[in-house]
Amino acid sequence: MSAVKGGGTSRRGFLKTATSAMATTALAAGLAPRSYAAPDETIKVAIVGCGGRGNGALLQALSTQGPTKLWAVADVFPDRIQRCLASVSQKKPKQVDVPKERQFLGLDAYRKAIDSLGKGGVVLLTTPAGFRPIHLEYAVEKGVHVFMEKSFAVDGPGVRRVLKAGELATKKNLKVAGGLMWRHDAGREALIKRVHDGEIGDLILLRTYRMHGPVGFNPKKAGESDLAHQLRNYSAYTWLNASFFVDWLIHDIDVSCWAKGAWPVSAQGQGGRQARTTPDQMFDHFAIEYTFPDGTKMSAQGRHMSGCWGCFGEYFHGTRGSGTIQYRGDLRLYNSHNQTKEHETWRHSGPRPNCYQVEHDLLFDAIRNDKPCNETERCAHACLASILGRMAAFSGKLVTWDQALASTVELAPGLDSLTWDGPAPVQPDKDGRYPVAQPGVTKAF
Repeated sequence: MSAVKGGGTSRRGFLKTATSAMATTALAAGLAPRSYAAPDETIKVAIVGCGGRGNGALLQALSTQGPTKLWAVADVFPDRIQRCLASVSQKKPKQVDVPKERQFLGLDAYRKAIDSLGKGGVVLLTTPAGFRPIHLEYAVEKGVHVFMEKSFAVDGPGVRRVLKAGELATKKNLKVAGGLMWRHDAGREALIKRVHDGEIGDLILLRTYRMHGPVGFNPKKAGESDLAHQLRNYSAYTWLNASFFVDWLIHDIDVSCWAKGAWPVSAQGQGGRQARTTPDQMFDHFAIEYTFPDGTKMSAQGRHMSGCWGCFGEYFHGTRGSGTIQYRGDLRLYNSHNQTKEHETWRHSGPRPNCYQVEHDLLFDAIRNDKPCNETERCAHACLASILGRMAAFSGKLVTWDQALASTVELAPGLDSLTWDGPAPVQPDKDGRYPVAQPGVTKAF
């Protein structure tokens, strides 16, 4: 299994891994059966998970160069399937070919949708992250190319499954792209190249923030099962989304590690549930301190509360200056740690194609022209870095990268055999409250 030992690697090694994350080996490409489409062939697309982000990813997949066709849809909720089909049929009417027999419903619908594609098809995996390892494994086993939305797992065992599936995808010459779209943003690429070229010196401190209003919650409907309720509120249940910190800060953590050129070796921190009163499992604030192999620290803070200071971006401090990336695309470098106009040395002002679209353009181009494309390892490591912070906050312990990767703690044991009529992995108590992590008590690994 491919993993960065201790979360550390040399800067050169990290950059080599990052820039070649989409590569398959020449040997695999030479020996694998043909699993890509010619430029003039129609690529069949299936979607597993028809929520909002799934619908966005689907429209982007169907907007790539060359003929594409929506072939199958899968979800556990029939209303989501119908909304998805209505939306894409309105915007891409000539690219929809989904008769009733290819509209699959249920927890096993992903199998039927993937099976319907055949070799050379593409499946978009856009369900909550708890299901990602299971769905990815099956897609790779069946020889299907994959776009998988973040996050990619919710715990150490899940990350290991994703890494293993990624290795098999390489051997089969399958293309796999992950939804860390900021890696394909021209502005961020330009700023981080300047950081790697030494423009602000060696990085000595990194800070990242995602601070905004509360995450929504829909009360349980009359007659609704616990499982259906939790799936409709997946952000609020840890077994589905790994926590607010993982699911919402993974982009920021990934970009910061990209800038540093390393993954962290350990994390410690804290979090809790101070303002949130809804009956779910969410912490509403996190403050994590990461340590990199050279001792450099990174602070990552997340909060979703009303009436508080808001911030969404990354800050890099080097020996000769600093840099900042704001969510809306304000990217600057300074010759000082005072980030004021008089100290500004560079600001990105070039064209910036939609990075959500770019990630799909690259995937479909790789499929049509048999180019290297496998982002699984990098995506899994970004997910593990985020999970590492969550584990530290939930347990109150200092947790190492190796401990997180080797952890046997599963947030949803038996998820592979979950049934729609069976109990949800997490059950409420007699008062309708769900278990919430308790630092100092909750097991980390």
